[in-house]
Amino acid sequence: MATSDFQLARNAFGRLVLILANGDRHEEVVPVRAFPLGAPDEYIALVGSDGHEVAWIDRLADLPETTRTLVAAELASRDFLPEIVQIRGVSSFATPSTWQVRTDRGDTSLVLKGEEDIRRLGRAGLLIADSHGIHFHIRDIAALDRASRRLLDRFL
Repeated sequence: MATSDFQLARNAFGRLVLILANGDRHEEVVPVRAFPLGAPDEYIALVGSDGHEVAWIDRLADLPETTRTLVAAELASRDFLPEIVQIRGVSSFATPSTWQVRTDRGDTSLVLKGEEDIRRLGRAGLLIADSHGIHFHIRDIAALDRASRRLLDRFL
């Protein structure tokens, strides 16, 4: 798909919306780098909320400036991606709730605004956005300890 065959915008929740040339809309798309270290500004997929690719960008520089700015901002917010290895506790099973977690970068807390801020990545993974826009990754739900899985199940 040519880079001129789509438009990007943000919805009321600040998430990206892809509008294809034929008028199809894809809510909550996420840009994903194919080669984040080797070619960070090339080969970027726009992935729908179902985890499937809905558009492809060969080179970020080929995009119109407004679209390039949106994609670059979204990628920048996703570059810091700590991995949750344990959920130590949650303040409430209703949202918003504060989670105490252990990540690959140390202990921290995050505020989950709503269940919609937890997105599935394939069969086993999750992407969790906190109230500050920081994304946390759970690579494999099954790899979490039993107590962490039980807490997480209350939100899925």
